[in-house]
Amino acid sequence: MSSPESPLTPEVQADLRIAKRGCDELLVEAEFARKLARSRATGVPLRIKLGLDPTAPDIHLGHTVVLNKMRQLQDLGHTVIFLIGDFTSMIGDPSGRNVTRPPLTAEQIQENAKTYYAQASLVLDAARTEIRYNSEWSDPLGARGMIQLASRYTVARMMEREDFTRRYKGGIPISVHEFLYPLMQGYDSVALKADLELGGTDQKFNLLVGRELQKEYGQEPQCVLTMPLLEGTDGVDKMSKSKGNYIGISESPSSMFGKLMSISDTLMWRYYELLSFRSLDEIELLQKQIKEGRNPRDAKVMLAQEIVARFHTQKAAQDALADFEARFRDGAIPEDMPEVSLGAAPLGILKVLREAGLVASGSEAQRNVEQGGVRVDGDRIEDKALMLPAGTYVVQVGKRKFARVTLM
Repeated sequence: MSSPESPLTPEVQADLRIAKRGCDELLVEAEFARKLARSRATGVPLRIKLGLDPTAPDIHLGHTVVLNKMRQLQDLGHTVIFLIGDFTSMIGDPSGRNVTRPPLTAEQIQENAKTYYAQASLVLDAARTEIRYNSEWSDPLGARGMIQLASRYTVARMMEREDFTRRYKGGIPISVHEFLYPLMQGYDSVALKADLELGGTDQKFNLLVGRELQKEYGQEPQCVLTMPLLEGTDGVDKMSKSKGNYIGISESPSSMFGKLMSISDTLMWRYYELLSFRSLDEIELLQKQIKEGRNPRDAKVMLAQEIVARFHTQKAAQDALADFEARFRDGAIPEDMPEVSLGAAPLGILKVLREAGLVASGSEAQRNVEQGGVRVDGDRIEDKALMLPAGTYVVQVGKRKFARVTLM
């Protein structure tokens, strides 16, 4: 149990500040502070768990928000456990869903897991990361063990989940196996003796089940830290491939750099908070400098280079900057440009030009494309029938007309 004698020293307070950076909620903060103090006093690192179901083989920057937090805690000297939910993936996580989610096959899970950890290792220090699969302890449970585990949690508590309640009241079927998902995720924390579990805000219920099950098994309950869902490049919806507002970590350096440079100055600080490894003091100093007159573009370039270097190389980040500047050398991107939001994505390029106010008519839009005078994110557009999916783009006509266009 926590030691009340362990003092909350300035070092512990600093550790707590790092842990809370950008988080949505830390439950229970006082308990976690005591855990940090005990770790400092004894030299025994905390065990910090992140469970991820390999439901897709590729991840984008939105997925890395929680990985970044793991890395920050790892750099404080704690043990981070990257838990691949090969067992729970076969159940299917019902979080936030209105219908039963089809479980993955063992083959699909294995295929996705091949690349998942390799991508996560671009954020985590692989040499200091404990990799586990929850089939290690879930498969041996068997039918008897599963029944015993199920006896430790009530249906009433399970129905407190908002999505289960909504589906039940709406007459939408809930399969019994879906109740097993939060139970098995919670049992992972028992098996790993986790001190802290991380997840997105949509995982809060599941994380708290782990806390309750640890109490049932006589363990000190884990604390829970939830991270917000990162807004996409449009600054409106959460980052999502289906919405076209994502930045994939496997994208080319040039593409990644260009997308980061296209975000608004306001959204840039959100990305700094959740994606950058710069200290809070560094970021606060940068914000102060910009308020005093420094060009916001400098800060955006620094962010874009940091992110590109993390997922590629420092040289790739430098080359991406050079390429970005070369593409706009003939008509430098203005620091301030009109920002336009348009619906009904995907939208044809000619209509985008008209509705963004960059041309006066469809014929003018067509003529500019034919003459090579239209660029989107620096790339010359030659196809008059081009359809732009949802996302945010810097659209240019000629040398002087620009607009930051968000398609929804």
